[in-house]
Amino acid sequence: MQSKNAAFRKRTQIAIANRIMFLWVAGVSVIFGFALVAIIFLSQMLMFNQRVIHEKETTVATLKANNENIKSVQSQVRVLDTNSALMSAKASPDDKTLQVILDSLPAEPNSLALCASLEKKLLNGVTINALQPDDISIYGSNVATGAYSSIGVHFIVTGSEIALKEALHKIEISTRTIEVLSMKLELSAGSGKGTLTVRARAFYAPSKVVELTKKTVKS
Repeated sequence: MQSKNAAFRKRTQIAIANRIMFLWVAGVSVIFGFALVAIIFLSQMLMFNQRVIHEKETTVATLKANNENIKSVQSQVRVLDTNSALMSAKASPDDKTLQVILDSLPAEPNSLALCASLEKKLLNGVTINALQPDDISIYGSNVATGAYSSIGVHFIVTGSEIALKEALHKIEISTRTIEVLSMKLELSAGSGKGTLTVRARAFYAPSKVVELTKKTVKS
């Protein structure tokens, strides 16, 4: 009888020990799982913070470089502002020196402004028979040239030989760069007059846009 009771107590103690061991194992597993999740989360946060810090450092370096470049640009602008060649090419004494650069290479393909400039300043010594914007793609020239693009113009003028030469000279020394693509000169025998037909193109450079941008760093 006593042996049966002893055996029963042993089985009971073994069962209790198994339950306690199971609870310990389960508890340790839960704690380990939470710890593993926490480690993964903290690792991701650390990597994310490192990416954010890297982007901030890149931004700071870019801003420093831009500040240094601004100083260089300001210095070059001051030099250009005293350039004698630019000063002599001003359309009006009241214009700023740098306006010559803006006039020579405008930011927009304004064909009407180009035609008006030809009519009032460059062709004012001859009789204008025709003056209009032209599609220069017919010459295979309607393409971007480096950072510049071009617009076409076509005009027919009549006048004395001297006046026609003077008109061509004005175009050659014009502040606005004008490239003659084709030219036809017809002189009337004995009259000293002639007709000049010109197809040309002028250049423009689209303006640059400087703006601050935002970059989202994803976790």
